[in-house]
Amino acid sequence: MRSQLPVSVILLYSIAAAAVLIYLPFLLVAYARVQIGFEALATPRAKFDKLPPYAQRATWAHQNSFEAFMLFATAALMAYVTGVDSSTATVAAIAFVVARLLYSIFYILNIPLLRSLMFAIGSLGSATLITLSIIQATN
Repeated sequence: MRSQLPVSVILLYSIAAAAVLIYLPFLLVAYARVQIGFEALATPRAKFDKLPPYAQRATWAHQNSFEAFMLFATAALMAYVTGVDSSTATVAAIAFVVARLLYSIFYILNIPLLRSLMFAIGSLGSATLITLSIIQATN
């Protein structure tokens, strides 16, 4: 018989995974910076226009990941603190992490429709956790 992780553990793991996902797009940015020359390392923002388009999109995905992470981490911690213990919370947390991974991939590959869909799914995951937390806290 397989044991399942408690929702509280899934929430904490999802926060950690989401934090790591912030930096995955930046690996492509770093690679592109090395490709355009080491002088770009000294003034990375000044060299942004010289980056190839995929690296510019990776920069934007990286920056957007910070914004999405703040809301998600707050939502997941709210669910953790209020003791939300439902399969809906598990699905919301995992959906956020998967959607944000795909968001960055679709952003870098320049597939706006799928990128926007992943943004919406991730946002829905955060909103679901906030809603579940408020319901839990008021019961």
